[in-house]
Amino acid sequence: MKKSSLFPSGNFLFLFLLLLLNVSASLAAPTPESVYTSFLQCLTNYTKSPDQVSNIVFAQTNASFSSVLQAYIRNARFNTTSTPKPLLVVTPSEEPHVQGAVICAKSIAIQLKIRSGGHDYEGISYVSDQPFIILDMFHFRNITVDIENEVAVVQAGATLGELYYRIWEKSKVHGFPAGVCPTVGVGGHLSGGGYGNMLRKHGLSVDHVVDAKIVDAKGRILDKESMGEDLFWAIRGGGGASFGVILSYNVKLVPVPEVVSVFRIAKSLDQNESATELVLQWQQVAPHTDDRLFMRLLLQPVSSKVVKGQRTIRATVMALFLGGADEVATLMGKEFPALGLSKENCTELSWIDSVLWWGNFDNTTKPDALLDRDLNSASFLKRKSDYVQKPIPKKGLEGIWEKMIELGKTGFVFNPYGGKMSEVSSDATPFPHRAGNLFKIQYSVNWDDPGVELENNFTSQARMLYSYMTPFVSSSPRSAFLNYRDLDIGTNSFGKNSYAEGAVYGVKYFNDNFERLVKIKTEVDPENFFRNEQSIPVHPRLDSEAIKSGAGKLLHLTLYWTLMVKVGWLFILELFI
Repeated sequence: MKKSSLFPSGNFLFLFLLLLLNVSASLAAPTPESVYTSFLQCLTNYTKSPDQVSNIVFAQTNASFSSVLQAYIRNARFNTTSTPKPLLVVTPSEEPHVQGAVICAKSIAIQLKIRSGGHDYEGISYVSDQPFIILDMFHFRNITVDIENEVAVVQAGATLGELYYRIWEKSKVHGFPAGVCPTVGVGGHLSGGGYGNMLRKHGLSVDHVVDAKIVDAKGRILDKESMGEDLFWAIRGGGGASFGVILSYNVKLVPVPEVVSVFRIAKSLDQNESATELVLQWQQVAPHTDDRLFMRLLLQPVSSKVVKGQRTIRATVMALFLGGADEVATLMGKEFPALGLSKENCTELSWIDSVLWWGNFDNTTKPDALLDRDLNSASFLKRKSDYVQKPIPKKGLEGIWEKMIELGKTGFVFNPYGGKMSEVSSDATPFPHRAGNLFKIQYSVNWDDPGVELENNFTSQARMLYSYMTPFVSSSPRSAFLNYRDLDIGTNSFGKNSYAEGAVYGVKYFNDNFERLVKIKTEVDPENFFRNEQSIPVHPRLDSEAIKSGAGKLLHLTLYWTLMVKVGWLFILELFI
C-alpha cells in the first residue's frame, strides 16, 4: 500500500528544497564579504557622495585594513595575530556616515564597536568574540574655541593634546581640566568621567560639559535639549558607548594663571626611612591642602643604588600648583616637611608648558608637539584601580613595600582628591567617587616583549597586588574607575543573566548611580544594540519581553526558521520512506 503524504511530489519538492537552501544560507554565520557588500549598499543611502563610501569602509581584504585597525591600538596585548579582528573598520567623516553606520549595522544584526582614538586599556572598542564592526571616529577631530564665551566645541575623535593646543592658540589664561596624557581621545575620556591635574581646583572634565551631540540607537542626532536630561546625565561619566555614538561635546573652559609651578621630588626606601614618612605625610596633606595644588604620588619597585642586586621602593611626588614657586614652597614647608621642597626644586612656566612637562616632553619642546597623534610604539600593559577612604598606616605601608618587591614590577599611582571633588554631589553625574575618598589608586605594570608566559606573569602580578590591597581600600562595593577599564572585575555575556552580570562591574564603577543608568539605558536602547563587555545592561524585565523587539525579534525569527528547516527535512524524509 502506497504511503500517504501531506505533500505532493515534483515541482513542490524542488521549490521546497530551494527554500531550505536559502533559509540555511541565511542562518549561516556572516562572512566578511557578505557583511561588506550588505553594509556598503546600505551606507550609500547616507552620504551625499555614494561613490566615495568605499573610501571610508575597510574590509579585511583592503590593503589598508591592518594599518587603519592598528593606528589606535594603545595596548600591544591586543595587537597580535590571534586577537579577533573586525569584519569591517568604518571611518566616518560626516555626521550622516555615523547615522548610516548605526542603522546599517543594526539592519544586518552586527555588533558595532565605537573607537575615539583613546588608550582603552582593555581594548573593548576594537576587540570582540562576536562578529563586529569598528566605527572609528578619528576623522571627527574639529575643535572650535570661543574665548569670549569661554566655551569650546570638540569632536569625539580629537585628542586632549589637540584640545589644549587649540585653547592655547586663542588664550594664554584659559585651560581645560582633563588628563595629562595628550594622546588620550576626547570621546572616551569625557564620557567616562575624565580627570587631570586640576581636579582638586576644577573637578572632573564632565563637570564642565554643557552640551553634547549623540547619534542614538534609531540613528537620530540629538543635542542636550532633544536627548533630554536623563540621557545627557548618563553620557557625562556613564560611558557614552552604552547609549550611542558621541559626536561632540561643548565644554566650559576654566581660568589658569599666567604662571604655574611644577616639581618632581623622589625618595628611595633604601637611602633612608623618609620614603615611608613621605607617603604617610602625603596621605594627610595631598587630599586636604590648598585646592590649587595637585600632588600625584608614584610608587615603584626599582633596583637599589645602595645594595647591588637588591630591590627597593622609590616614591616620587609630581605636582602642579596654580601659582608661583615661592608660595608653594612656603606652603609645603609648613604642611609637608617630609617632602623637603625648596623654591629651587620648582619650575615656573605657562600652563601650556606645564602640559608638555606632564607629558614628559623636554623643556625645549614647542606646544605644536601636542598635535602629534602618533605613538612610536604601544607597550604591553595592565591597569587596575581602587579608592582609599582611610589613610594606610605605617605598618600597612611596610607590608605593601614587601609585597611590591616580592612581586617585582607592578607599581602604584596615587591621585589625591579633596577640594572641588568633595563639593560635588555623588549623583550630579554618573561618576560617584566624590566626598569621602582620599585618593584613587592606579595599579600599573608595563612590559616590552610579546608572549603568553610574560603576559600571564605580569597580569598575575597586578592581580596579586590588587588582592593584597583589599584591607586598605573601599568595600561594599570595592569601587573602580570606569576609564581605568578592568575586565577582571566582571564582564557581560548578554544572556539571560545580563542584568546580574552587569551589576557586578556596574556597581563598582557607578555605586548607587548604576540603577539610574540601567533605567536610562532601557529607555533609550531597549534592544541593547550599543553594547560591549562592560556596558550598561537593560532592565531584567526585558529578558522576558525581548522577543517583542529588536534583538528578540531576530532571535525569534532565527528559531522559527531553524524549526521550519528541521520540520521540512522530516517531511522530505517522509516522502522517500
